[in-house]
Amino acid sequence: MKPALAFRQPHYPSSWQALPNGEVIKKAIEQELAPWWQKFFGYHLVKLGALSSEIEVNDCTINHQVSISSKSSLVNVVGDLDDLPLQEHSVDVCLLSHALEFSLDPHHVIREANRVLIPNGYLVLTGFNPLSLVGLNRLLPYRRSKTPWNEHFFSPMRVKDWLHLMGFEILADQRFLHSGLTGKLTTDTLDSSWHNFAKNYLPALGSVYVIVAKKRVLPLTPIKPKWKIRPEFNPVKVPTMRLHKNTSRHNK
Repeated sequence: MKPALAFRQPHYPSSWQALPNGEVIKKAIEQELAPWWQKFFGYHLVKLGALSSEIEVNDCTINHQVSISSKSSLVNVVGDLDDLPLQEHSVDVCLLSHALEFSLDPHHVIREANRVLIPNGYLVLTGFNPLSLVGLNRLLPYRRSKTPWNEHFFSPMRVKDWLHLMGFEILADQRFLHSGLTGKLTTDTLDSSWHNFAKNYLPALGSVYVIVAKKRVLPLTPIKPKWKIRPEFNPVKVPTMRLHKNTSRHNK
């Protein structure tokens, strides 16, 4: 397996406007996540990263929402995603939108989110799917040097493997926006015959993915050892040779 570490400092965008068709991607993510916010319950929802802080979650039943980032002025708490200033098991839902592509160690970012999540808490991730038309941009010489195509994209399968290793249960893997996300996208473009065909018959090739995972923690039930009382050690009395000789002499 190839290492997930980045060998150069990624350029994390400060807003969706810094990405090509960022507003279109943001609205599509909000539309995909809209049915999920009413299913989450708890006390604290944390948005990790500048892009996550701009995602609207108005229908969420969790009132206390905190945004953490070091790249945006709209956040409530300034901090790094790979070293969250939060206590262990203190958050009910974590939103991590398009952060893995711009992280030095994306696997550690997920571990930090896992650390602060309570048991049975939810982790919501979004990102670019390299196995799509977006992934082709990284192969074109005149695009692969520009943001975000010059960053490291991770396939949804690989991200789900990381989550499985940490004990997460995958609840949803949704992919959408079957487009290269270049040029200027409009409503007519997203309603084109190709987009509708790909949405119905090629759902796995969506350029953007949303993964919803639930943190599972198996309770450790102590197994009581079955103690067996050993019988006391009582040496067997065996007649000695001297006693046997004396008995033989008397018989004679």
